[in-house]
Amino acid sequence: MIRVIFLLILAGIFVGAASIEDIKKREVENWISFSLIVFALGFRFFWSLFMNDSWLTLNNFFYQGVIGLVIFIVLGHLFYYGRVFAGGDAKLMIALGTILPLSYSLKENIFSFATFIFLFLVVGSVYGIAWSFILVMRNKNAFVIEFRKNVRKNMKTILFVYALAIILVVIGIYFQVFLYFGILLILYPLILLYARSVDDACMIKKVHTSKLVEGDWLFKNVIFKRGKKRVGEIKSNWEGLSKKEINLLKKKMKYVNLREGIPFVPVFFFSLIVYTIIWMKKVNIM
Repeated sequence: MIRVIFLLILAGIFVGAASIEDIKKREVENWISFSLIVFALGFRFFWSLFMNDSWLTLNNFFYQGVIGLVIFIVLGHLFYYGRVFAGGDAKLMIALGTILPLSYSLKENIFSFATFIFLFLVVGSVYGIAWSFILVMRNKNAFVIEFRKNVRKNMKTILFVYALAIILVVIGIYFQVFLYFGILLILYPLILLYARSVDDACMIKKVHTSKLVEGDWLFKNVIFKRGKKRVGEIKSNWEGLSKKEINLLKKKMKYVNLREGIPFVPVFFFSLIVYTIIWMKKVNIM
């Protein structure tokens, strides 16, 4: 039990520090994630050494940490290339792979991984919705203008979807399953337009090029022209700006518009707290 408490406290300290940095700077330094990996695996190694764990089977506290690391390397890359995570988020997820195997049993640890991922997705959804509401309140006028513009732009599609939804609701009077699909279709355009409007109206910031850092995400492609002739372009992409692109922007422009992402690392922290509470109840600490 002591080993589990130590690992959870260690994770809480590192993830808490990463959350503060993400809120302040919208980035997480690599040393936080890498240090957590080193400390967690180091603790596991010496625990197994001094507690005479069997080194000939997988039922070893250190081995379980390594297996967790490998599994979360795969998960971290899936989330990153699936464009769910930025690089810092993926590295922190990978680091937690050394923490979450709390048992000597691989089967129990796989269940722990699944539990954490499920909690992470639920907490992330609630957190994202709450943060978007805060952004809307801060940029109410801009959001309303953008929402109306998106509604006008997509009016034909919206009418088609709602017509289909009404048909499904009517059919749902006789076959209930269609009723649920009809309700989902009614909500879907609103949710999509809401998300798009928040993104375009509330998550853009104007930044002086001298303050750009690697990984910043341009709101739109930046096109360079000499007279009417197009001479170059920097594309807006998920990986963000490179050093070469930043240097070019500093030479050519004073300000650029960036996408201001939601600080997502606190989701790890809140998920870890919920996960810890569940574990404490499981072992009758609470």
